[in-house]
Amino acid sequence: MTKEQDFKNRFFAVLKDLQEDGVDDGEAMWLLGRLAAGLVDDLKAPDWSAAKRDMDRETYDTLLRTFETHGNAHHQAGRTKQAYVIQAMVVSLIARAQNADPQIAAGEPLLDQVINASVVNYRRQQEAATN
Repeated sequence: MTKEQDFKNRFFAVLKDLQEDGVDDGEAMWLLGRLAAGLVDDLKAPDWSAAKRDMDRETYDTLLRTFETHGNAHHQAGRTKQAYVIQAMVVSLIARAQNADPQIAAGEPLLDQVINASVVNYRRQQEAATN
């Protein structure tokens, strides 16, 4: 199996899982929203889709390395939800570079929609908690 096919399989597995089960896991969605919101803010973007579209190659590479390090650490420590969230972010980020594939190009907006919605919900919860 090629790296591209392996990624494609992982991409669709993550997308399917997020759509079927992940969105019903409040803690995972909160963690996803918190992580993505921080990145969106750091990159001064309106949402995750824009942040990854507009980031330069150096930022992209640094973010992938950081995700790999933290994702592996969470996985090894048994923090499955944190590792799951990072995996979703990694898959979304890599999809940006793999969207010449029509299936990935069609699925990428769906994945980003879940991530962007988690950011909105996270921010609403944070705002409600401070009021």
